[in-house]
Amino acid sequence: MSTNASSAPDPLVALGSLPGVPDAVDSVRKAVDRVYGHRVMRRRSNEITSEAALRGARGSAALSGADWALEEVRRRTDFGSEAEARTVGAALRLTAEAGQLLSIWRQSPLRVLARLHLVAAADSADVVGRPRQQGEPVDEPLIELPLPDADEVAGRLEGLSQLIIAGSSAPALVTAAVVHGELLALRPFGSYNGLVARAAERIVLIGSGLDPKSICPAEVGHAEQGRAAYAAALDGYASGTREGVAAWITHCGRSIELGVRESTAVCEALQRGAA
Repeated sequence: MSTNASSAPDPLVALGSLPGVPDAVDSVRKAVDRVYGHRVMRRRSNEITSEAALRGARGSAALSGADWALEEVRRRTDFGSEAEARTVGAALRLTAEAGQLLSIWRQSPLRVLARLHLVAAADSADVVGRPRQQGEPVDEPLIELPLPDADEVAGRLEGLSQLIIAGSSAPALVTAAVVHGELLALRPFGSYNGLVARAAERIVLIGSGLDPKSICPAEVGHAEQGRAAYAAALDGYASGTREGVAAWITHCGRSIELGVRESTAVCEALQRGAA
């Protein structure tokens, strides 16, 4: 999505008033507040954070074609043996890394994105840690949108970076959805773009203060809604229409709410002594 910082100092704000988006923002905020108010959160928030990280990584990997059972992700220690295992391992590494990059994100988002790709692709022979150049292939089989060329990618990444550095008064849901959608539409790296895009969404949600303890894994909700719905919503974002962008933002909002539901269930299990 192209933006012009000089004519629109805070272009993300306008997206917050698209049809259905204010309701989605309000619904997300209420859901997040409820889980943060759960009595278990006062005593065992670190456990909820750890479990949300594991479940978020599992969901992100599922969207990239490695749909493993949660207990398999929890049990497994070897993630280098075949393609699905490498995808799950990359998702786990990214989830662990995201929280370490918050202080850098607002100053240098492109540096953070490069770091995320480096972490994700650590066990591959791909060119890692930099956006692709003209003619370099992209391995992202589940995203079928037309692939922007390297010059367009560079320009739009720079525009996205400037938006983040400038800061926005738009709701966290809007900013997170745009970062996620833009990275998926661009696929700036040769591999693992989906995992990186979802990790960047997580960073925005944590850093914005909406989900500071990282207990609302949107990746869970994206996976629960299914790859077909995810791809269709992304198509809407990439279309650039008001309706399409609004549908993508509300899809992301629903994903956060489903992540909240997952962590609420974990809280309830801990409260019963069942987890």
